[in-house]
Amino acid sequence: MLKKNNSQLSTFNSQLFVLLLLLSGCSGTKHLPADEKLYVGAVTNLVSDEKVDARQIKPVVDEAVRPQPNSSVLGMRPRLWLYMSTGENPKGKIRQWMRKNGEAPVLLSDVKPSVTAAIIDAKLFNLGIFNSKTTYEIKEKEHTAKIIYTSHIHQPYKIKNYQIVIADSTLNGLILSEKKNAVIKKGDVYRLENLQNERNRIDEILKDSGYFYFNPDYLIFEADTTNEEMTLRLGLKTETHANALHTQRIGRITIDQHYSLDNVNTSQDTTLFDDVIFLRNKNKPVIRPEVILRAVYLKKDELYNRRDHNITLNRLMSMGNFKFVQMKFTDNDSTGLLDVAILLTPLPINTFRAEMELVTKSNNYTGPRMNVSLLNRNTFGGSEQLKLNMAGSFEAQLNAINKGLFSYTFNPQLELTFPRLLVPFQLKPSHNIYTPQTRFAFAYNYIKRVNYFDMNSLLFSYGYKWKKNARITHELTPINISNTSLSNESDDFKALLVANPYLKKSYDEQFVAGESYSFTYNDPSTTEKVAQHFLQLRAESAGGLFSLINSISGNHPSPDHPGTILGMVYSQFVRLDADARTYINIGNKDKLAMRFYAGAGKAFGNSASLPYSRQFFSGGPNSVRAFAINSLGPGDYQQQTTGGFLQTGGDIKIEINAEYRFDIYSFLKGALFVDAGNVWLQASNPVNLGNPFRLNSFLSEMAVGSGIGLRLDVSFFVLRFDLATPLRKPWLPSADRWVVNEINPFKADWRRENLMLNIAIGYPF
Repeated sequence: MLKKNNSQLSTFNSQLFVLLLLLSGCSGTKHLPADEKLYVGAVTNLVSDEKVDARQIKPVVDEAVRPQPNSSVLGMRPRLWLYMSTGENPKGKIRQWMRKNGEAPVLLSDVKPSVTAAIIDAKLFNLGIFNSKTTYEIKEKEHTAKIIYTSHIHQPYKIKNYQIVIADSTLNGLILSEKKNAVIKKGDVYRLENLQNERNRIDEILKDSGYFYFNPDYLIFEADTTNEEMTLRLGLKTETHANALHTQRIGRITIDQHYSLDNVNTSQDTTLFDDVIFLRNKNKPVIRPEVILRAVYLKKDELYNRRDHNITLNRLMSMGNFKFVQMKFTDNDSTGLLDVAILLTPLPINTFRAEMELVTKSNNYTGPRMNVSLLNRNTFGGSEQLKLNMAGSFEAQLNAINKGLFSYTFNPQLELTFPRLLVPFQLKPSHNIYTPQTRFAFAYNYIKRVNYFDMNSLLFSYGYKWKKNARITHELTPINISNTSLSNESDDFKALLVANPYLKKSYDEQFVAGESYSFTYNDPSTTEKVAQHFLQLRAESAGGLFSLINSISGNHPSPDHPGTILGMVYSQFVRLDADARTYINIGNKDKLAMRFYAGAGKAFGNSASLPYSRQFFSGGPNSVRAFAINSLGPGDYQQQTTGGFLQTGGDIKIEINAEYRFDIYSFLKGALFVDAGNVWLQASNPVNLGNPFRLNSFLSEMAVGSGIGLRLDVSFFVLRFDLATPLRKPWLPSADRWVVNEINPFKADWRRENLMLNIAIGYPF
């Protein structure tokens, strides 16, 4: 056996050597023009006679280096090789495709090092290093060349004093009253960016105080420098326009709900409501004036305020009824006021959408899924959005083990969303740019698990959603009701429930009525930041009110003698979970994505276990990808196969994921990933299924898997293929759980039992 494995290893090494030999020809230098060298990049050095903190200086210098060399992977340049190997005038579709999708060489002659050195010095000047000197040296090899830039720097200048000296006393006093919030502070290092931000801050103060025509370009800084210190004075340019020094008040407000650049509206009615003129098309539906005005914060005869201007734009857009929202301001010579025209370009009132897709799951079920929806954007004339959604799917197992098992679902859903908070008390108007929402949802789910059961679920929820700012979102659902019942239970299914009491408790008919709250923090996605963070915290409880009612009436329900509401047994539990993610940008295109998830639920009072829909599961394409969907746990328990329909969940879940994402070519992306996780029952849970969660043992029961991924990312759609294999199996004896030494991709049995291909839509996290 050892001899056979060594032979396979020798063959593999030989193949790897040949592959590396072939790839070494992808450097792209073979077909370079005569007397030319391939530019392979630059090195930047900072030199100083003083002790200088270079942590914020070096990245700025590196960013100034141009041009970027040809892309490379492990020292090879496949895209350059594609381009160069086709010749000057490629013939044939394949060669033309190679040329088009290749990458032209970046030659040494394309580089202007003297210009780059000047740009570096300009960037350093903006950092307060006013007397830098950058030199360069070209290092050449037989076919390649690189450039070494050396910047001689000194300590950046610091702000000794910051003075505001504006001749207009009103403006000067207004700006000085907010100086405590100045971006520029005494003792700070000089940064041109801070000067620009300070001008914008002052412009914002003045715009919010009625100075509509003011512009940050009217502000100018003057500096006196001595001994690496400087005094900054802020003043007004002499060419400042007279209008910029006077406040403006709002005059006539006109709102056009059917504005279009393409067609002139000739069938308009004019309505005056609360001193606002409404233009409407007689032949088209409109939103009631009072609803529109809830989103308009500019008021007649009040001072112009840019904050109210921006709130109005954002609130009108977030209503979901308009494609474009514009504001036009004009001077009214007769009144001396600033007239406002709010131009609203509507979206279609009704939108129909149909989607059909083929779904392949990790439990080997494949089938079509269809979703049809109809959206009305102005149901009752108050910008209410009514959405009717009809979804259905069919899934069947195609492998020989469970061939003939299938299921189908039918899921109609009705959602009604109001662009405000519907509460039984008066709310103070908020100066938040985001429109809050109230949402009602009704749904019915029918699931047919052939040879097992039929499941019917009715759901109703009522809740609120509002944003504090661009990063923070709150959702509160004070009413969340569902009732699930089983019918047509087969003898096989009943036998499974008898053999698994925990599964039986999970599938008992129960009425869930409770409330939930979620908090979401999400950094805007941008390549400028090194790291983006996401955090979602969720809490849910159920049955508390019903339990209180029973207690008042003298009943004390328990799992053995459960209380009922309208003849239905109700669930009683609390559930908490947290989902934290960090995305670290590496270079311009690569990214390290990490996630930590933890959740716990506790059934009490009327319930012995969490309802099946509220349990935690682990394994699958968005979880621990080396294991089948929902197949892990609880603890060291190994689930028995039931065709992939029935899995046993847990009270507690912990998962950790890390994924390195990189570009391969255009829309083709790659990934290397490691996942770890499991679910557990609580020690207080009466079911004896796997080891319960304990702090001193849960780490040894974590499943671990790793793999590679391939993604087709065309911005609006991501098709993901992740191939993973287990590294640690928690159901094995504790000394044998790590299975890394058993990996053998040349063995058919190992591949069949350990390779898991996940096909999914979107990124896993």
